[in-house]
Amino acid sequence: MKTIIVATDFSKEAENAIAYAASLIQQIGGKMILFNAYRPSIHVSNARLSPKALDESASHTKEQLAEQAVQISQTYSIAVSSYTSILGDIADEIDHLFSAHNADLLVMGMAAKSLEQDLLGNTTTALIHQFKFPVLAVPHGASFRGIDRILFACDNLQRVQRIILDEIKALAQGLKASVEIFHVNDRIHKIQEGEFDDETIAKFGEGLDGVMYYYKDIASNAVIKAIADELIHINADLLIMLPARYGFWASLIHRSKTRIMASGLSVPLLSIPLSLVRQQKH
Repeated sequence: MKTIIVATDFSKEAENAIAYAASLIQQIGGKMILFNAYRPSIHVSNARLSPKALDESASHTKEQLAEQAVQISQTYSIAVSSYTSILGDIADEIDHLFSAHNADLLVMGMAAKSLEQDLLGNTTTALIHQFKFPVLAVPHGASFRGIDRILFACDNLQRVQRIILDEIKALAQGLKASVEIFHVNDRIHKIQEGEFDDETIAKFGEGLDGVMYYYKDIASNAVIKAIADELIHINADLLIMLPARYGFWASLIHRSKTRIMASGLSVPLLSIPLSLVRQQKH
């Protein structure tokens, strides 16, 4: 990875995500872009301030972010820049920033689990499904102590594209981490029994060449619980999932496994979209 964008709203969850990302960059190299989408507080909005006063408020936020970037750079000895979006659409601004800087990853903080979040999701989990690039959701309280074991959970090995394996390989090699491919579904498929075609097996072998990896298959109707149990079982430091995309009407009744996992994790969740279309970096 070369460029990591970290979104912040100056909350404790965001500050924790910044610290995690900075430590990650220390290990794998690269630079950080600190991003904030300025929105006037409800008190400022209710005060009906003049355009000049609003500009001053936005400028103060921009200066605050720039100062934080300098502090992070000095503390972690990494390259950090800042970018403040003034009243722009968050998703559009991040997407533009990601493309402009040919970035590799977006990091966002994850609030503690709540009933409301589990039912409705939050900004981070909503953006996970919207973006076409990897998003790392860092739960509040998670701290970077190195990443030795990665759990890659999926329910359909055939849909895993080669470019996704390339992303996982680059991350695992940079971290010197092992990868467990955890295939969980309501009916078990054993690779060693030949139920997967040779093309699928070859794809994983070539895509993860040079990485220590292994498979584990289980049959379970409680997919979320199975993944959570496996995280504990192997003492994983990172979970990788592929968020599925659903049509509008289906999304009203379908509770995304990726979102539910993100809302209750104690380890970071890296979401790699199936629609990933970026070209591999050379």
